[in-house]
Amino acid sequence: MTEISHETGRQVGVLLNRKGQVEYVMVGNAKQIEMPDFGRARVSEDRFRGLRCVHTHLNGEKLNQDDLTDLALLRLDLMSAVQVNPRTGLPDLVYSAHLVPSTAEKLETEAQSLPYEFLEPDIPSQLDTNFIALINSLENEMARSRRTARSRHANRDRVMLVGVTTGYLSEAEESIAELEELALSADVVVLDKIVQRRPQIDPKTVLGRGKLEELLIRSMRLGADLIVFDTELSPSQVRSISTITDLKVIDRPQLILDIFAQRAQSREGKFQVELAQLKYLLPRLAQGQNSAFSRLAGGIGGRGPGETKLETDRRRVRDKISQLEKQVDNLQRQRQERRKNRVQRNLPIISLVGYTNAGKSTLLNTLTQSKVYAEKKMFATLDPTSRRLRLPYEQEVIINDTVGFIRDLPETLVAAFRATLEEISDSDLLVHVVDASNPNAIAQVESVEKILGELELSQIPEIVVLNKADLVDETTLAALERQITSERDCETVAVSALDSKSLRPMVERVEATIAGFKPGFDEVSELTAAHVEPIS
Repeated sequence: MTEISHETGRQVGVLLNRKGQVEYVMVGNAKQIEMPDFGRARVSEDRFRGLRCVHTHLNGEKLNQDDLTDLALLRLDLMSAVQVNPRTGLPDLVYSAHLVPSTAEKLETEAQSLPYEFLEPDIPSQLDTNFIALINSLENEMARSRRTARSRHANRDRVMLVGVTTGYLSEAEESIAELEELALSADVVVLDKIVQRRPQIDPKTVLGRGKLEELLIRSMRLGADLIVFDTELSPSQVRSISTITDLKVIDRPQLILDIFAQRAQSREGKFQVELAQLKYLLPRLAQGQNSAFSRLAGGIGGRGPGETKLETDRRRVRDKISQLEKQVDNLQRQRQERRKNRVQRNLPIISLVGYTNAGKSTLLNTLTQSKVYAEKKMFATLDPTSRRLRLPYEQEVIINDTVGFIRDLPETLVAAFRATLEEISDSDLLVHVVDASNPNAIAQVESVEKILGELELSQIPEIVVLNKADLVDETTLAALERQITSERDCETVAVSALDSKSLRPMVERVEATIAGFKPGFDEVSELTAAHVEPIS
């Protein structure tokens, strides 16, 4: 091999199976060699490929980054580079490397951990590594790591999170942290996070070539099932990345839709989520490889060539969307009738709004002694809940718990849930619940205000409630109050939704605000026990 390489001035390589037989012969140029396209799907996740690569280097190089990338991406047993003596054409040192099985736990403790390990270089006649024993021990360790990971996270998807930005890296890291919260709320296992800052987003693969290779290597090493991008991907980008990685690829909007699908309990909620999913899916229906030959309702006696399978799928999705929209409209009319009945009772309506996981449902439970489902998860509440609350001075109000908002809420989801969000439009007062312990509280307030503006609800009077005040020091809380009040024409009050005693100042503020536009209600007295009556 080295003599041929010396004579031709090209790199020469072979792929050997575990019996030592030559499976492939490759001839490259002076600087590199091109590997056959195997397709990653053919390799079992508990094994390597069963092939080791031995190739020549003409300029005295050791294993380069291209060699190591091929080793990782193709899951080769071993990668060896034989240095060619420039004078004699005979072999000099042989450099070899193999992959190292690893787990997410190891990566967390070894921040600079590499996915491969180098063997001691030597001349060919002195190489004494027992290759079969080495590869068997590596595969046994890989299988053991996989079994341990699978048993620990049985029946749960294992995902990697990817963020790409053209702005500040700190903002991208905050966004990927929120994506991780979303992923955990979807009950998946987060294996790793990758963030890249680029001058511009790659129109085909989003990530740059080097970062995409790093993502591939880490996803294979950790045994990922799914890649989640912290941005909305175009259909062509999803197809390109899926083809390269052989993994399922979804984006942030689809993850949010999946969470909504898991949490929807009421008939209306399920209709709305399904409608949003179908609207998201319609432009992303891809043409299959054999769709050109899958004509339906065509042939002799048919009118024209008929429909392709893709066209049929799109027509069915559009029909289903039309059907769901009619059902949602019917439910919307029923909801409007119920709202009319409430308005006729002349009871003030208060709506709890805010970022997801800010503590709205917990606040409702403490105020009204209810047992509405509340959990420290994003979008724990999807179906709006109404309760009757008796304030001090015997004034009764209706208090609504609404679905939480989030940054970059998918447009299809806002459209589908518009009927539910219209509940807020009849409110006399909005209680904007903010998680004061969240370092991104101001950004979350801005996101909620932006959505309220898009829904044309900004004109409703508002009180900002800084929840989880017990988790924040007084200085931070005071600074947060000053910033919110300076930027918005509204009052703020700090509470802890878990402590009923801390709610007294908030209830007094609500009382005073309601008194401003409800006749016969102009005094503020001490907080008494709430009277609760479920509202249909």
